[in-house]
Amino acid sequence: MTRDPLDESFPLGDGVADAAAHVDCPYCGAEVELPLDPGGGAIQRYVEDCEVCCRPWQLTVRWGPSGAATVEARTDEG
Repeated sequence: MTRDPLDESFPLGDGVADAAAHVDCPYCGAEVELPLDPGGGAIQRYVEDCEVCCRPWQLTVRWGPSGAATVEARTDEG
């Protein structure tokens, strides 16, 4: 098997298929499952709306060297 040179530059790019996290909405408290994209970089920041109350979260996803992700959801107020 030939090693793809992009794997060296982007080691998280395809290492975790169907990655997801369960996050509690910081507004309504509902637990929501979010798909995660390990190919988006080691640290990702973006806005996601709660699928229950529709309020926007500020999400931070951090991928560790082992491929595990930690997810933090915050309100617009911090």
